[in-house]
Amino acid sequence: MREIVQIDIAGPDRPGITMALTEVLARDDVAVLDIGQSVIHDTLALGMLVELPEEPAGCPVFKELLFAAHDLGLSVRFTPVDPDHYEDWVAEQGKARHILTLLGREITAAQISEVAGVVTKNGLNIEQITRLSGRVSRRSARSSRPASVQLWLKGPVADVGALHASFLELGRHLEVDIAIQEDDIFRRNRRLVCFDMDSTLIQTEVIDELAAAAGVGEQVAAITERAMRGELDFSESFRQRMALLEGLDEAVLAGIAERLPITDGAERLIRALKQLGYRVAILSGGFTYFAEHLQRRLGIDDVHANALEFENGRLTGRVIGRVVDGQRKAELLRELAEREGIRLEQVIAVGDGANDLPMLSIAGLGIAFHAKPLVKEQARHSIATVGLDGILYLIGMRERDLDALGGSAPASSQ
Repeated sequence: MREIVQIDIAGPDRPGITMALTEVLARDDVAVLDIGQSVIHDTLALGMLVELPEEPAGCPVFKELLFAAHDLGLSVRFTPVDPDHYEDWVAEQGKARHILTLLGREITAAQISEVAGVVTKNGLNIEQITRLSGRVSRRSARSSRPASVQLWLKGPVADVGALHASFLELGRHLEVDIAIQEDDIFRRNRRLVCFDMDSTLIQTEVIDELAAAAGVGEQVAAITERAMRGELDFSESFRQRMALLEGLDEAVLAGIAERLPITDGAERLIRALKQLGYRVAILSGGFTYFAEHLQRRLGIDDVHANALEFENGRLTGRVIGRVVDGQRKAELLRELAEREGIRLEQVIAVGDGANDLPMLSIAGLGIAFHAKPLVKEQARHSIATVGLDGILYLIGMRERDLDALGGSAPASSQ
């Protein structure tokens, strides 16, 4: 086997470095087996795994490369690679890799250190780290955008559930969100996003707003909270709450619809998803009356929720058709995926309550958003520290990608 050498180059970055160095290698017919480059704050790190020609011309190659690097103000290190070790490395391709996404208002060394500690404890190795969020000025006011870095991990995961649990607990401790996904083809080809509405796309439970207007707020809120914690069957609790709203004037609903508080990051997220060709749906245990209002405002494609029944302009306290409970949400998600001709692995589901768990469990990326403790523990992924636009980083989007979609972030953030 020809000699294989790892070449590591570092120093101040400027245009033309890669060209100049590979020109030196090209003169001696050197094969490049692997190459990687990154630049942090105008400082270059370039690595190449090369195979030298059979002729004894290796030494001139090294000398010429040293001279070229010196002229460019760069340092160079050469490391021979054992042939067996190289073949072991080749054999690893195609094996499972995982992507870890760290999300927060700001990323600190302490957070990265503790995340890396859990990675190491589980026998994984960090192969690459990339910043997804934009650059942040330290002179101007702090950006409201999330901060995010992405880590590529190598190594087998014996117990994915236990690893998720470790990161969930660490996230609570560090006040960050940590998501880990298998780096497969489906992660890069999501096509459908299904949102819960109440306390997910909007920062309220509409039925509680209706109850307050009807003067039965305390009774309904108590039932809602117990249902969301999973202590009550959703369908039965829903009917109990609806009965308390009998007689409410439709004009009250119109007023509530006009002032629905949109969740932080929702508009940015949906705008980006639509530009990327995603289909976006609301699957809600709430009401079509309000979901359709959001559909018009945000550009949602599909709405499935409970249709309210009116008589003489007032609520009857009943809904039309089957109640959209947790099981129905999962069924609807499957139906939408089938209609779109995609696999469940290509679906993202987002919700906060116990009735969202069935759809979160079958989606390729199920996200508990600012969720109840039970939901956080059972969902595979959780966002609790940033807005809904944090989902963009979970699908691997970078700030400059979002900027290219239409000015989602100021150019100066890059």
